[in-house]
Amino acid sequence: MSAALDLFTIVAVSAGVVFFLAGTVGLLRFPDALTRLHALTKADNLGLGLIVLGLLPRVDGVQAGLKLVAVWLLALLASAVASQLIARVARRAGQST
Repeated sequence: MSAALDLFTIVAVSAGVVFFLAGTVGLLRFPDALTRLHALTKADNLGLGLIVLGLLPRVDGVQAGLKLVAVWLLALLASAVASQLIARVARRAGQST
């Protein structure tokens, strides 16, 4: 059973890293601020979720697992708020064309 958990952890964390890399590529390659924000926030949120999912079988107890999920949820909230604020500023500055 440990080999299956190891494989699950490796696959989930690797998939999360791939999504982080895809978000970084989107940040560097897309033409305007809004598409860059969209690519970055979606990919990073999914990447962090996959990494947390991969780490959950490795935690010692329920409290540590809840901490991981809380960090993920707080990162989701912070990402949404920050991207909204950046998009609002970019739109007012006329960079969203």
